Amino acid sequence: MIFAELQYSGRYEDAHDELLAFVRERFAKVQAGLQGDSWIWIFDGDDKVAIDTFSSMKHQVKAARPGRHVKAVIDALRERYSVNVYAEPEGEPHDD
Repeated sequence: MIFAELQYSGRYEDAHDELLAFVRERFAKVQAGLQGDSWIWIFDGDDKVAIDTFSSMKHQVKAARPGRHVKAVIDALRERYSVNVYAEPEGEPHDD
């Protein structure tokens, strides 16, 4: 499910390193990569929040289900970024 999308100028490839550094300052368990697409995974116990560009040219906040883990990531991102939070989560193309 897609919960939000970051708003920034420029290419996602250029935003990746700064975004990753920002996320790593705020969360303990983070994995990431930049190869064709940008992806950042934030783990909180059994929950995972992804910030990736797999289905957009801007980073989107995604998770399998809503919860405090998603809210925590969005709240942190709002400290530095403009974040468009969707009124209702959207399905990803592979969810169809």
